[in-house]
Amino acid sequence: MAHIYMLFDFAKDEEKAQQARHKLEVWKQAFRLDKKLLYKFDRPEAEENDGEADEKPAKTKASTKSNKKATEEEKDSGEPVKLLIRLAFSGHEKLSEQRWVDRIPTEDPFQGANPEIIKSADPNFDQTEKQFEDLA
Repeated sequence: MAHIYMLFDFAKDEEKAQQARHKLEVWKQAFRLDKKLLYKFDRPEAEENDGEADEKPAKTKASTKSNKKATEEEKDSGEPVKLLIRLAFSGHEKLSEQRWVDRIPTEDPFQGANPEIIKSADPNFDQTEKQFEDLA
């Protein structure tokens, strides 16, 4: 089964990235695309902060509220956000696959995100596939 990757660069617009995530989740449920449409976010600076978060002690209700505020501040800090989508349709679903490749970049939250479509014949396909697998 050949994969197609779509890379969207939301720059520092976390709100648009979350709108895109919500839209993808709605499509996955509505069209039963559970394993056919997978996505992951690439936040370079967030990976460094995750290791520090694991070392903190257990949270109480008061610390949870303060952590929510800190998380909101991190979202507004302007870290670059990239969304990597993998479409994995089987060979007999070429028409459905092409419809999704055409549809996703034209929808509202994805339009201004500089879409890049990477197919198996592209030279940087292997690098993109490795990047997708490495993301948590």
